[in-house]
Amino acid sequence: MDASTIYQERLTTAMEAVKQIRSGSRISIGHAVGEPTALVEALVENRAQYRDVEITHMLPMGRAEYAQPGMEAHFRHISQFVGGATRETVRGGHGDFVPCFFSRIPYQFDEVRRPDVALISVSPPDAHGYCSFGVSVDYTKRSAEVASFVIAQVNRHMPRTLGDSFIHVSDIDLFVEHDAPLIELSPPKIGEVERAIGENCAKLIRDGDCLQLGIGAIPDAVLLFLKDKRDLGIHSEMFSDGVVELAEAGVITGKRKNFLQGKMVATFLMGTKRLYDFVDNNPSALMYPVTYTNDPYIAGQNDNLVSINSCIQVDLLGQVCAETVGETQISAVGGQVDFVRAAAISRGGRSIIAMASTAAKGTISKIVPTLDEGAAVTTSRNDVEYVVTEYGIANLKYRTLRERARALIGIAHPDFREGLAEAFERRFHAKF
Repeated sequence: MDASTIYQERLTTAMEAVKQIRSGSRISIGHAVGEPTALVEALVENRAQYRDVEITHMLPMGRAEYAQPGMEAHFRHISQFVGGATRETVRGGHGDFVPCFFSRIPYQFDEVRRPDVALISVSPPDAHGYCSFGVSVDYTKRSAEVASFVIAQVNRHMPRTLGDSFIHVSDIDLFVEHDAPLIELSPPKIGEVERAIGENCAKLIRDGDCLQLGIGAIPDAVLLFLKDKRDLGIHSEMFSDGVVELAEAGVITGKRKNFLQGKMVATFLMGTKRLYDFVDNNPSALMYPVTYTNDPYIAGQNDNLVSINSCIQVDLLGQVCAETVGETQISAVGGQVDFVRAAAISRGGRSIIAMASTAAKGTISKIVPTLDEGAAVTTSRNDVEYVVTEYGIANLKYRTLRERARALIGIAHPDFREGLAEAFERRFHAKF
C-alpha cells in the first residue's frame, strides 16, 4: 500500500481519534511548541470517558487543562520539567515530577514509562511518506517509536526540519489535520543587568567556538555581544531567534566546527515565526533526538564547546540550584548538567553559569552562604567552572573552597557582600 493511501485511510477527526484512548492508559504528549494542541483539547473535552489516565511530558506551552483542579478523577500528570501551567499541580499532589537529565528522558519510555499512546505534532508527509517532527524531536520521536498507538496532528505550519527528525506514515495509526500557527515566544526584554551579564559572558567566547545556549534574556544578551566574533558554531539542546540573526549576519557559520561542520544542531526549538521559517527545509539546521544532542560524550566531540546556562542560586561552595525554590519544584535540570559535562569533555571547552546577582527586585542575593533548605543541587560544585553576574566573572575550576568563596563574593551584589564575607569567616575560620 502506498503512503498516500495509508494516510487517507487513517485520516480522522480529533474527537474520533481520542475516543480510541482507554481508561488507565499512559499518554506521552509532544514537547513545548511541538504540542499537538488540537488533540490535547479533544482529550480534555472527552474527559468523561476516562479514569486514571496518566499524562507525561516535559514543558507544556498550552493551557494544560488536564492538570487543573477538577480533573483528578480523569487525568494524572507526570512531569519531567515543571512549567508555569503545572507547578501547582505537582506541588498540590495531583501530579508528580521525575528528576532526570534531559539526555536520559527518552530511555524511560523503554525502561519505566512505556506509553500506550503518543500524541505528536508533525509536518505533512513528503513525497516518500515521511513526516517531520519539526520543532520537537527531543523525546517526542522516541515516544512515538515505542508507543502502542500513535496519533499525529498534521499541521502545515510545522516546519519540515532535517536530520534525524522523521517518521513514516506507516508508523502512525491515526492522522488529524489541524492547521494552526505554532506558539510563538516574543523576544525577552533585555535590561542593563542582562546586558552586563551578556558582555561578561562574551569575554569568555572566542572566534570559532561552538555554543550551547538556552532561551531567555541572558542568552539573548550574550548574543548581542558576539557580533564581532567569527565562525561560531551551534550544538545545543535548543536555540531561538537570536541565533538566526547571527547566522544571517555571517557570525554563526560553523566553519570551524570539527564535528558536524557547518551545521547548527538542536533537539527542540522555541521562538517566533522567523525562527520556524528559518529552519524549514534548511540543510544547515539539523534536528536530532535529545539522546544524541545532549549526550555529553557526543556533544563533547565538539572542540571549544561553550555551554551557557542560568540558575536560581549558587552557594559559596559553588553548588548550583537551577530548578527549585526551597522545596518547591519550579522547573527541572533540563540539559544544564548534560552540557556542563560535555564542555568538560570538549577539548578547549568552557562552561558558564550566568545569572543576575539578585532576585525579587534586588532584595535577595542569588549568591548565598548555603542553598535554601530543601533546595535541589542541580549542578555539583565539582562540575561548575565559570559563574558570571553583572559584576564580573568567577572562575571556580580547580579552586579551593576558600578561593571559590572569595571569587563568588567578589561578583555578588555590593549590598550583600558584607553579609557574605561574615558567613565566609564563620564557615572557614579565616579573615575574608
